[in-house]
Amino acid sequence: MSDRRLQVFYSVARHLSFTKAAEALHMTQPAVTFQVRQLEEQFNTRLFDRTHNRINLTEAGDRVYHYAKQIFELYSRMEGEVRELTGEVSGVVILGASTTVAEYMLPSLLGAFKRKFPDVIIRLQVSNTEGIVALVEDNAIDLGVVEGPVTNKSLVVEVCRIDRLVAVLPPDHALAGSANLPVADVLKYPFIAREEGSGTREVTFDYLRGAGLEPANLTVVMELGSPESIKGAIEAGMGISILSRSTIDKELQLGTLTCVELEPRLERPFSFVHQKQKFRVRAIEELLDFARTYCRDEDA
Repeated sequence: MSDRRLQVFYSVARHLSFTKAAEALHMTQPAVTFQVRQLEEQFNTRLFDRTHNRINLTEAGDRVYHYAKQIFELYSRMEGEVRELTGEVSGVVILGASTTVAEYMLPSLLGAFKRKFPDVIIRLQVSNTEGIVALVEDNAIDLGVVEGPVTNKSLVVEVCRIDRLVAVLPPDHALAGSANLPVADVLKYPFIAREEGSGTREVTFDYLRGAGLEPANLTVVMELGSPESIKGAIEAGMGISILSRSTIDKELQLGTLTCVELEPRLERPFSFVHQKQKFRVRAIEELLDFARTYCRDEDA
């Protein structure tokens, strides 16, 4: 039996979607369908029920999925232990990061890591915090780096650095040049918020509640899906927002945006999140250790 067929089946079963499996495997959807059909012919039974544009595992498919998961976990363990013996650090690490982390923290970290471990291939998936936690829960990625709180107690959450958030405004705004901005004053101005599921949004709304204010009282004029789009809207004079200080260095230098410290100060952790696995391949352990050291050095 072709190992590739089992890999393709496992991805379809995990996503319950031929389309998502094709994207994850960098294959065309017809190629994914062909591989699954080949496996079904091998077993002489259907592995998926396909009805009304939805798919579900059959009883046989559920059994194959159960064993496929064990096979790939054992294969990964075998590969890691052999590389441990030879001292080789290589392989593929699937990393997930929320938008702010992926755009402003990871490029330099991963660049430094690749210079030290050139044989490690890193695949990065970007989503909001809620999406990355879901991928970790589903074992779809090896390690997540998120900017918001993680409530799943079955996952390991480890703070890697502390991020500071500030009020971001156009340079001609009435509050530009202020020493600080009392949090209650945020409610007086048109506000541009991140989308549902964003770590920045959740941290900001929790911050307002902690100050005795209701997020529902914000005058939200737009909800946008990335810091870049929010910065563009602020530059266009559409409102103010609360963003990570690390996201606006370029705009502060160019003078297209300004920022004011919030009162009280608003900080949040950037955190690693992963499954409580007893075994991980060496490349993942090396990336975790490298990232811990990198974050400590950056904070220092």
